[in-house]
Amino acid sequence: GLVGVRLLDASPSDAAAVAKQLGPLQKSLERPPDIIIRFVEHLPTPNLRLLGLERCGYNDEGFYILRCSKKSAKVKIAFEQIGKQCQIVCESGVRSVPLLMAIVNLTAMQKDCVPLHASAFLYNGRGILVTGWAKGGKTEALLSFAKHGARYIGDEWILLSGDGQKMYGIPENIRLWDWHLNNLPHLRQQLKSETRLLFKSIHTLDRFQTKVPLHYLREAMPALKRQLNVTLKPQTIFGLKCGPFVAKPEKIFLLLSHADPSTTVTPSDPLGLARQMISSNRFELLPLMEQDLAFTFAFPDLKNEFLENIHERQFKILSRAFAGKDAYTVCHPYPFSFDALFAAMEPYCSASDAQPAARMKATL
Repeated sequence: GLVGVRLLDASPSDAAAVAKQLGPLQKSLERPPDIIIRFVEHLPTPNLRLLGLERCGYNDEGFYILRCSKKSAKVKIAFEQIGKQCQIVCESGVRSVPLLMAIVNLTAMQKDCVPLHASAFLYNGRGILVTGWAKGGKTEALLSFAKHGARYIGDEWILLSGDGQKMYGIPENIRLWDWHLNNLPHLRQQLKSETRLLFKSIHTLDRFQTKVPLHYLREAMPALKRQLNVTLKPQTIFGLKCGPFVAKPEKIFLLLSHADPSTTVTPSDPLGLARQMISSNRFELLPLMEQDLAFTFAFPDLKNEFLENIHERQFKILSRAFAGKDAYTVCHPYPFSFDALFAAMEPYCSASDAQPAARMKATL
């Protein structure tokens, strides 16, 4: 209910592409939309001036993104409108709408909610928020607790209310890598037979090239290993414990990988974590900010003051949201056993401030 998105003239495949990005619709939109996405059969771009080797361009009609998911596209985005009612025009057939999640996240800030690169779940009735730098272990923590009955709130992006009372999840699909499935064998059995055969073939080729080094095979292996993943709906992983996608955040965990084989959990200053996560948010916004700079180059008189001050606004909301929360830093090896991560984090998910200091310093 925070951000209203309306699709106009969308084909079934266009609507499916948006749903893949944002998850299934939560409810009907009965108010003016915050974001309007209009699909057209052909988006004309007369007198287009190109920027960045055909990555984007502009003409008298507006600013266009010309590549999406490494494929050609034509998408017109009014960057000066981001933070207000924003209009996006897409040529039909795009695999995904460029920058849509970032625009949704920034629009939510006008409702006093800050986006956080995080996962969230309910465990024994407590709201748990897990955040960190990209590839820090947020999804792995979510999957670790899924094995023990946790209820899914969200993954990848969580919207956190400024008063710290609500965290909202966006039910995106979850990408699982082969080593994740080693920790979740019941999910591996649910994969299509051709997917399991593909994974097995890649592992066989990898073992073969280590014994009989072949130049071309060795060069191809990194690309082949990037195929060792599958995308699953949250319902497939959590079943009936998927949603509702809102809860009160009570415990905050910052996850970091380190070179030590142990997994450690230490109490942390929540405002210190907020300062760290603002840098993470800035990193995640780089693709949008890069295009915004190109837009400002094209239209120097149409600067967006909301975007120019976005980092300061994010920090103010996040500092309020984190204030007074129980916060912890988790350092873990990579890759790791899901059971080991769960055993290290679980005592703190149930912990109260009155727990013995010895338990608060536990190290697995």
